[in-house]
Amino acid sequence: MRNVYTIFFLFLIHCTAYAQSTPPATAPASPADLTERVRVLEENLRYANQGVTKIIDDLLWYQKLGDVAVIDKVRYGSKPPHVIKNPTGQGASNPVVIPAYTFTPKKFASAKKLPLLVFVHDGIHGDFSTLYAHVVRELLDQGYLIIAPEYRGSAGYGGEFYRQIDYGDYENDDVLAGKRWAVENMAQVDPDRVGIIGWSHGGMISLMNIFDHPEDYKVAYAGVPVTDIIARLGYKPQSYRTIFSEATHIGKDPSDNVAEYRRRSPVWNAQKLKTPLLIHTNTNDEDVNVLEVESLINALKAHDKKFEYKIYQDAPGGHSFNRLDTRLAHDSREEIYRFLARYLTPPAAVR
Repeated sequence: MRNVYTIFFLFLIHCTAYAQSTPPATAPASPADLTERVRVLEENLRYANQGVTKIIDDLLWYQKLGDVAVIDKVRYGSKPPHVIKNPTGQGASNPVVIPAYTFTPKKFASAKKLPLLVFVHDGIHGDFSTLYAHVVRELLDQGYLIIAPEYRGSAGYGGEFYRQIDYGDYENDDVLAGKRWAVENMAQVDPDRVGIIGWSHGGMISLMNIFDHPEDYKVAYAGVPVTDIIARLGYKPQSYRTIFSEATHIGKDPSDNVAEYRRRSPVWNAQKLKTPLLIHTNTNDEDVNVLEVESLINALKAHDKKFEYKIYQDAPGGHSFNRLDTRLAHDSREEIYRFLARYLTPPAAVR
């Protein structure tokens, strides 16, 4: 914790020194200039706050799970940025460097091989925070190795990384690259026993990974997943829709390029399913409307795909219903664990 305060103190000193070294303007700034300066300052402060929060939360991982896991944070390369402002610039097409958490269960240190779970965090600009610590602990207790990629656009790594988000496209590749890194670099990983799990946006990424790369995964779980970006934008406010037409996201409105939105939506890729899949959704979900998940379920059935699903009726907690610390949430997670264990056979599977 002392390191966090030191970093933040140095950041304040840096800002103060910069302000003192900046010569005064020769003429009063216009209202437009002042507005832009305030916008930039607010944006920089937001990214700085995210960075400090990330540092603190990284320390909390060791406090919460250090007794049961060897925890590390690694980095690997993925695809170059989706949008490159200056393609001929030095290093313009370099791979985006992706951070990822790895967790190795201590009580199975002597096991020669263990199954791997790729754990995909939720939120378009979310991150893998210790809000998931109780779920990670439950998985470690069963004998899973875990890698949790912080795909491009995740919060806590500065503005440039934050703006790399590519909704439904390159972040899928960031997660796949993390899975392949783990298979190559984590000695205990059994390459034939790899699963992928995620909720919300993480569920969407999990779905697209198994649809496009079925050979890489033995099983998948998608909880309250985003499944149809076109339908989703139809029930979200204009401010939400505007985000995806920006150049740093999809770049066009659905009315200008509906085919691209369709390409990125799991519901329109249902015919590709080959991997055992469990889906959970909730009728009172306040974020991902149940109609999205029902559309995916119907599409999978229409293509005669074998999968499992459960639609919870007004389960307390809405979007987060089975990630809470309630009895219902625990029972729901045990459904997930029993499903995963069928295909990944961890050494201490939930019965």
